[in-house]
Amino acid sequence: MSLVYSEEQQLLADTAAEFLMAKSPVAAQRKLRDAGVAEGFDAALWREMVDMGWSAIPFPEAVGGLAFGCKGLGAVFEQIGRNLSASPLLSSVVLGGGVIELAGSAAQQAEWMAALIAGEKRIALALDEQPRHDPAAVALTATRDGEDYVLNGAKAFVADGIGADAFVVAARTGGLAGERAGISLFLVPAGAPGLQVSAMKTLDARNHANLVLQDVRLAAATLLGVEGEGFQALDAALDRGRVCLAAELLGATQSLFDATVEYLKTRVQFDVPIGSFQALQHRAAWCFAQLQLARSTVMAGLAALDDPALDAAARARMASLAKWKAGEVAHRISREAVQMHGGMGVTDELDVGLYLKRIRVAQASLGDGDFHVQRFGELSPQ
Repeated sequence: MSLVYSEEQQLLADTAAEFLMAKSPVAAQRKLRDAGVAEGFDAALWREMVDMGWSAIPFPEAVGGLAFGCKGLGAVFEQIGRNLSASPLLSSVVLGGGVIELAGSAAQQAEWMAALIAGEKRIALALDEQPRHDPAAVALTATRDGEDYVLNGAKAFVADGIGADAFVVAARTGGLAGERAGISLFLVPAGAPGLQVSAMKTLDARNHANLVLQDVRLAAATLLGVEGEGFQALDAALDRGRVCLAAELLGATQSLFDATVEYLKTRVQFDVPIGSFQALQHRAAWCFAQLQLARSTVMAGLAALDDPALDAAARARMASLAKWKAGEVAHRISREAVQMHGGMGVTDELDVGLYLKRIRVAQASLGDGDFHVQRFGELSPQ
């Protein structure tokens, strides 16, 4: 299992770094936030990302993808994190597209995959119903009524839900909340009668939505996969999203660390750079070492999802390890960055606060540290 990018993957990372630095620097995200753009991203920038082939990276060639794997995605998401770039790449391609690839029928794939890869349509995953992420805690119901299904319930924290063309909704067709069995996946059009979509404010000022489904009637053709057996495909798609988020966290943390080290070199106090103070050197050294450990776990997680020799439990275990470690290190280094910048660290004048807010949301998304520590333990051989 290689813990470094291949030559092609590194070339992709370098291209992404150059593109995002020029077209989507942190200043662009600040502008989106201040303008209150409902979709949370620049549509023209997303079109350029699609034209560069980023939306085709994870999918097999049979459905029009590039079959470049999760490490290819990781190379892009690390640069997205470095620049705080906003796009529906995670929500629509990795998560929404991932579920359709893994669970969708040939007809559903024919209808949606090409449109998602081309950026003509967007899909958002509607899963969580509680403040804490838990894919098995689905309570929204889908009841058979003749040939149709009727959905009732609510979803929260739906990433890029505003402006989405459809939603992959996890619903319970059997079993009890907390059980993996009985979870089904449905493709719900954004304009379905009975579906209400409202904006949800989050710390990072990105596009999130709340959904309320009241007697939403769907044809049986909207069911993805087999009724009651959607959890496996859902969890596999979530693991792709988790390692991509881990890569984004890694990139954001690296940028924060680099900015902090530069500040330690240039900020003068008592006629010397504060970086000459041994206490701050020790803290910076700890951050550096932990950042390298986080990089190793993220690369291992990306590689594991690309390794067909591993079983599902091993891949899931490495995905949880990557998300936990990247989140833990991001939490600590973001705190250190704020403290080492002094009072300026919490002002909107510096970019430190923007990174901090995005990191906090990414930490909680698709499972926080507690969730993944527990999941890692449950998946580990006894």
